[in-house]
Amino acid sequence: MIKTDYLVIGSGIAGLSFALKACKTGTVSLVTKSKLFDGSTGKAQGGVACVSTKQDSFEEHINDTLTAGDGLCNRENVELLVKSAPARIKELIAFGVKFTKTDYKGSEFELGLEGGHSRRRILHAGDITGNELERVLIENINKNNNITVYEDFMAVDLILDENKKCCGAYVYDAKNQKVEIFLAKVVILATGGASKVYLYTSNPNVSTGDGVAMAYRAGADIANMEFIQFHPTCLYHPLAKSFLISEAVRGEGGVLKNKDGIVFMKKYHPLKDLAPRDIVARAIDSELKKRGEDFVYLDITHKSHSFFLKRFPNIYEKCLEYGIDMAKDMIPVIPAAHYCCGGVLVNKDAQTTIENLFAIGEVACNGVHGANRLASNSLLEGIVFAELAYQKAKQIVSVTEHNDKIQDYINDSTGNGDATIMLQNWNEIRRMMWNYVGIVRSQERLLMALKRVQIIKDEVTQHFKDFKVSIELLELRNILNVAEIIIMSALRRKESRGLHYITDYPNKSDVIKDTVVNITDSSKN
Repeated sequence: MIKTDYLVIGSGIAGLSFALKACKTGTVSLVTKSKLFDGSTGKAQGGVACVSTKQDSFEEHINDTLTAGDGLCNRENVELLVKSAPARIKELIAFGVKFTKTDYKGSEFELGLEGGHSRRRILHAGDITGNELERVLIENINKNNNITVYEDFMAVDLILDENKKCCGAYVYDAKNQKVEIFLAKVVILATGGASKVYLYTSNPNVSTGDGVAMAYRAGADIANMEFIQFHPTCLYHPLAKSFLISEAVRGEGGVLKNKDGIVFMKKYHPLKDLAPRDIVARAIDSELKKRGEDFVYLDITHKSHSFFLKRFPNIYEKCLEYGIDMAKDMIPVIPAAHYCCGGVLVNKDAQTTIENLFAIGEVACNGVHGANRLASNSLLEGIVFAELAYQKAKQIVSVTEHNDKIQDYINDSTGNGDATIMLQNWNEIRRMMWNYVGIVRSQERLLMALKRVQIIKDEVTQHFKDFKVSIELLELRNILNVAEIIIMSALRRKESRGLHYITDYPNKSDVIKDTVVNITDSSKN
């Protein structure tokens, strides 16, 4: 049994930021199911949105966020997000983050432009911003004696006491193949997204919706999970797994073309290639289906070789590995599941509907993204709500005692499991979600998907009886839970809004409301 004041589950920008704050007022245990650097944050290319010039304003950033969110944003939390940005950026710089500047004297930051933004306001570190953020935060984590890091430890389930307060988690130690009990005064879910539930995704392998699934099983409310953002431009190549072509490439003049070299975005939106992501992804999906093709092209060949080396060195080098010279060749791209705009329902202090359980970052739904996330607001959300969560969590820690009356995790199964069976379940869920619950949906497809999920659920329940705990088994259960949540949420939204487009209800409803589900809804199906 491991006792700690703060238990942080996840090691992206939100979890690391929270841990660096919380260690000032208590002990921190930070668990991550792989290595510290293996989450989505380190793969982020674009940057952090922040009002940084006199030509820009908070109100413009707020309005851009609300517009992208298509009527479903929580305005109060959007204002918190935008107005907190400068202070959080200063904090990152103080930690040692080096954002790209306009000249060698370092007098001014270079600001990028991305889809949906009315101004250049994206601070970035070349085209590997997430990598720089993770590097610096991990360096600071490793210097701190009040933070204990547990790599290759995967949270299994949350622990609730007799009053339904969260008081820790059962955590699987993958190296020693046993489940440990972590007792904590507060638990912080910072597990990231769930896009591995789809066949094609820009996310790393660890993005299996663990936090959403655990909170769901514990009884927390989950909101707006029908809003899955498909990034319009993932590199289409048989050897390129999940490599993203940043939206910033279109911000710097890249245009989308079909295989005949004809531009098409002007047919779909006045902003053309800089339209919000949901518009661009649906436009590409429409072009591919109409023409029976597998990909479209992103063309930025009008830029020079020196431009790419300065602005997009990582993307340029990666494309070269696959025989694509961005200065000469158009880039084949396809939409891919990228970001969950929904998640565990939280208030402005990141508190969930379960007492002493917080959620920050992509795992959370605090209303700042609404029905569609504005580009480069995600890293910002992680650092802003880490601060808000910490301010509330430290108050709880100061007046809370550990609950020692916790049962051991019971799993009597000794079988190693049939990898073929689990792989079949895994592949079937992901392909089904791509085909039936993807960019464009229908009521019929959603009902078919829900029916199949219920069958697979029986199979996975049996796996838990037959097989001992493993990362593969835990992830399978989690993506199955997440798939069911997304399908139930999509069936409840009888309109098309933002990232959720359903052919049975192509128009928006006059009633604007969140979709909220919990574990009791599963039993009704």
